[in-house]
Amino acid sequence: MAQPQMELFVRALSRLLGWIYMLSWSASFYPQIIINYRRKSTSGLSIDTPTINTLGFACYTIYTGVFLYAPMIRAQYAARHPSSEEPTVRFNDLAFAVHAVVLCFIMYTQFWPSIWGLHVSRFQRISKTMLGLFWGSVFAPLVVICIVLVRSPDGGYDPSTWAWIDVIYAISYIKLVITVLKYVPQAWLNYKRKSTYGWSIVPMFLDLNGGVLSLVQLVLDSSLQSDWSGITGNPVKLLLGNVTIFFDLIFIFQHYILYPDAPDTKKRSHDGDTRPLLADSEGQRDV
Repeated sequence: MAQPQMELFVRALSRLLGWIYMLSWSASFYPQIIINYRRKSTSGLSIDTPTINTLGFACYTIYTGVFLYAPMIRAQYAARHPSSEEPTVRFNDLAFAVHAVVLCFIMYTQFWPSIWGLHVSRFQRISKTMLGLFWGSVFAPLVVICIVLVRSPDGGYDPSTWAWIDVIYAISYIKLVITVLKYVPQAWLNYKRKSTYGWSIVPMFLDLNGGVLSLVQLVLDSSLQSDWSGITGNPVKLLLGNVTIFFDLIFIFQHYILYPDAPDTKKRSHDGDTRPLLADSEGQRDV
């Protein structure tokens, strides 16, 4: 296959993989929302996850949107990565991020009985750790903005020093931190309950598929530019895919190996409290 034809093929494959992983990741939000609604309960789901996830994907929306449509940021990226044609952020990344913000927020609102009328245990409250992470993530970009304004000789336009692109990178790193930590509360909750009852495993397979294809697309895009620094130049996408794969495998191990049948489900509460329970038609109920 001639070089131009090969390049066209790789570009088309990259776009196809991008939309497939976007659809996989996007679809992964629906099963849990549907399960909660059908069971009329949020039992089995950690409230920390959708809470911090909403902020994380809001950061990812800002990051992808700016890298796609802000000329100044794109110019600063080109200055720092001269061998790259453009950032390896694609429109499908932005489409996924916007959709994810909406779905995560909907999932978060399911913990408000006044909105959905679902049963929410009194123990399902946002942890102090996640509250600290939330507010720390809100204020961190403000600190970086102050640094840019103070340290940059031209107000953040010179990419060789502190620049506005560093603010966007800071926002992207917030997404990375949230991605690493957002899975922990759910994994811990499954461990405490010795059960995955009330929590859907289907999103993990969709998540895993999306993570693998996201990394493949990143590699293809960097190969097209003959610049492998394009991989590290898009740290959010790189680590997002790797962290997603790592935790998805943990959840699959919990669901199928550690707690395949969850024989003690009815002896445990919705959120890990080990008080005795009476089984109702949905499987659990507080005494």
